[in-house]
Amino acid sequence: MLEALVASNIVLWILVVVLSLLVLALSRQVGILHERVAPAGALMPTSGPKVGELTEEIELKSIRNQSLTVGGPDASGLASFILFISPTCPICKSLVPTAKSLVGSESHRMQLLFASDGDELEQHQRYAKDLDLDEYSYVLSEALGRAFEVSKLPFAVLIDADGILRGKGLVNTREHMESLIESMDSGIVTVQEYIGSIQNEQEPAEPSAMEHTS
Repeated sequence: MLEALVASNIVLWILVVVLSLLVLALSRQVGILHERVAPAGALMPTSGPKVGELTEEIELKSIRNQSLTVGGPDASGLASFILFISPTCPICKSLVPTAKSLVGSESHRMQLLFASDGDELEQHQRYAKDLDLDEYSYVLSEALGRAFEVSKLPFAVLIDADGILRGKGLVNTREHMESLIESMDSGIVTVQEYIGSIQNEQEPAEPSAMEHTS
């Protein structure tokens, strides 16, 4: 009886050691996978205005009947972050506080504008009130959506103080919105382009024809 108990304990300890090794190996593989997976930036469409182009000025009225201009050089010297949202878009609602926090940070001082092109004006006015957007401009304009060829929401557009389009794309997370700002600061259009440039720098140069013949 004692021998059977000792044997069972030995077997259990062996199983514990094996499982611990498996967990360590799995953790290592997860870490390697995390390093290899490139960060995902905003999904940038190929249609519409190109990043690096000068945007055209569009005269608009906010849902509070205030006149404003979107696009072109900005007299205040601030970049403009436009977030296209909709009262029927649950992801949009969750991103609004994130956009306010991101754009309002000391490191990213810029104007924040909310835009949409559907539903009734009264619905958007209620929506803006529910989201506490009294301090921000909110426009209801099909022309603005067509200008940047917005087809899906939430969609963000970033224009610098000189009126140059610096970023655009579908945004579902804070990281997506941050990628647009990073692209403006770094001069690299997309995160994927940045990863590609790093990989190209790391690739060893091919030997020249002279080296082959020597």
